[in-house]
Amino acid sequence: MAAELPSARAPRKISRRRWILGTIGLSLYQAVSTSPPALVAGPVEPRPMVVDPAKIRSMGIRRLEGSRLTLYTDLSPHPAIEELPQVFDHAFPQWCSYFQVDGQIYSKWRCTAVLIGETERIVKAGLLPLELPPFRFGFARGREIWFFNPPSDYYRRHLLLHEGTHAFMNSILGSCGPTWYMEGIAELLASHRWEGGKLQMLYFPRDPEELPLWGRIRMIQEDLKANKFVTLEQILELRPRDAESVELYGWCWAAATFFERHPRYHASFRQLIHWVLQPDFNELFRKTLKEWWNWAEEEWAVFVHSLDYNHDLSREVLDLTPGWPVPPVGAEVVIAADRGWQNTGLLLEAGKTYLLQAQGRYQLATEPVIWWSEPGGVSIRYYRGRPLGMLLAAVWPGNVPGAPPGDAFRNPIPVGLSSRLTPKQTGTLFLRINDSPGELADNAGTLTVRVQLADQLRTMPPELGSR
Repeated sequence: MAAELPSARAPRKISRRRWILGTIGLSLYQAVSTSPPALVAGPVEPRPMVVDPAKIRSMGIRRLEGSRLTLYTDLSPHPAIEELPQVFDHAFPQWCSYFQVDGQIYSKWRCTAVLIGETERIVKAGLLPLELPPFRFGFARGREIWFFNPPSDYYRRHLLLHEGTHAFMNSILGSCGPTWYMEGIAELLASHRWEGGKLQMLYFPRDPEELPLWGRIRMIQEDLKANKFVTLEQILELRPRDAESVELYGWCWAAATFFERHPRYHASFRQLIHWVLQPDFNELFRKTLKEWWNWAEEEWAVFVHSLDYNHDLSREVLDLTPGWPVPPVGAEVVIAADRGWQNTGLLLEAGKTYLLQAQGRYQLATEPVIWWSEPGGVSIRYYRGRPLGMLLAAVWPGNVPGAPPGDAFRNPIPVGLSSRLTPKQTGTLFLRINDSPGELADNAGTLTVRVQLADQLRTMPPELGSR
């Protein structure tokens, strides 16, 4: 949690509403700034601002130094501010590693940053050039960064790392790429954990309390509740003006996280660092995925609709290979308790009724004691309105033109111990137990499910599914 700040000049707590509305003293700056946004710098760095040491001292501006960062601020001393150059120093080798850059070549690389408490004072000190475009939270130009002081220690570091990612890419790679990648990669790397003087970037939060004011998962969940789903195609076509939307930062972060953490798309996503100067960046990306693009759209929809803290995407990988008709004698499949949707390899035909029968005992958690479940689930706890551990089904009809991606998986069918299922569309049967993608790692065991046409009933032998 952020520490209470004793001084009136120290960073103070302000309401989240005031922060989101961007009312931290922007009026003067916006009144005098008329330049259009220049969100992606070219390979030639712009002329840096000129700093007058005597003037900034007279204005009460402090200067903090690190190996990679010079930070100017009008805020009073506080540990969470004094350590910012150290945070930035720790970030540099991680940027080099991610973007495959030899840090020795850039041994003298450093940035200048301005942390703004009172806009008017910073403007008068000459630390906020009037040719910059208006911005709500932070801005990077070449190797210079400006950012407003937010109401949490975590988010202050996050803004510095976000804009620092832009500065690194612009000054070393020559560009940040198109809007979705520029903002997505900055959000991906800026999401971090800072503990004991050690920085871990590329961090996925385990719970809401870890990253105060970050809110990317919450933003997406709220958008989905309001039926505002953004497809991958829409994200790739975002333009610089779209980046003004706070919510779209969340979607860009989610897209970068999806491609970075998904085993099938990770390698293609990492190739993008070499193409940031290419005008056909998005088309090159699509070509690397080839036939996987349709699968990616479906998996993306499943990912964001189930997005949760500690989300383990490696356990949610979908195999969208079409199934085969259920044999006349029926079929039996084994479903793992520690994975998401699993392809049974069975094709269910529209209008026909199938009987699904399940047996097995599996583990749902280990703390404080092992939680055991059977296919009916445990009513002591519910997830998304159904008992935890309950067997669920989905019938995926394939990539039907015009059909909402992920629709079959967003509306699962409760199966439990036994259920009859009559699909409206022919499709492949998928099964899973009801659990959060963030809580699959401590599950263990399997269950066995028998699938057969209802007019060819055959009871599952009692030994099937036993462990």
